[in-house]
Amino acid sequence: MLRGMDDVFKALADPTRRSLLDELFEQDGQTLGKLEQRLPMTRFGVMKHLKVLEEAGLVVARRRGREKLHYLNAVPIRLVHDRWVSKFAEPWAATLSELKTSIEEAVMEKVFEIYIKTTPERLWEALTNSEMRAKYSFGVGVETDWEPGSRWQGVTPKAPGPISHGEVLEVDPPHRLVQSFQALWSDEVKQAGTSRVTYEIEPVGDSCRLTVIHDRLPEDVNNEIYGGWPMILSGLKTLLETGETLTTPGSLMYA
Repeated sequence: MLRGMDDVFKALADPTRRSLLDELFEQDGQTLGKLEQRLPMTRFGVMKHLKVLEEAGLVVARRRGREKLHYLNAVPIRLVHDRWVSKFAEPWAATLSELKTSIEEAVMEKVFEIYIKTTPERLWEALTNSEMRAKYSFGVGVETDWEPGSRWQGVTPKAPGPISHGEVLEVDPPHRLVQSFQALWSDEVKQAGTSRVTYEIEPVGDSCRLTVIHDRLPEDVNNEIYGGWPMILSGLKTLLETGETLTTPGSLMYA
């Protein structure tokens, strides 16, 4: 089922659910037990609110051994922003007023999820085709042969050298792609070293669920390393569903 705007607004209308999002904003990847301790309600009540947030796509749950961890997914909020707010807001003002406007504490792992009306094959092409990738990823394409063990680099004519680079770790078209990742666009982001990005594609009816996991991040990571994912995924969805490209300043940074 595609995540609709109505589901997002319904989920955000409740103050308890906004509190849960604030808690995950402060510390991502929490168990139900930890979240229960932070709110004045029963475990069952927290479960019900989390279910609504998951159905709206605002929270993504993933298993880690015996634990089930919950992650804040900023992509639906980004889509709201791109549709109604970006015309009036500053380029990077990507959150609603009830949520904080900048990320203050870095975490070891970030998870993003989005539903796109397309086929797995078309989505895979958009992830691996350099020309298509540049249309939604800040104008940056990718050079590689997509063979496991090969090097890849993010390139644009607007920069004297690669914007990012890494190694292709796993390739399972059109289901799963894993890359190591190092940002190169400034001395500050270079200090973050190498992290990992995993793309997981799952067909759902006439659409696909794309989950992006950016992990192995240092605790003091610069939020530029992962802060652009909501904008990138919004641009990817727009491109595949409408054939158009977003015109937000960030999307056109290197276009």
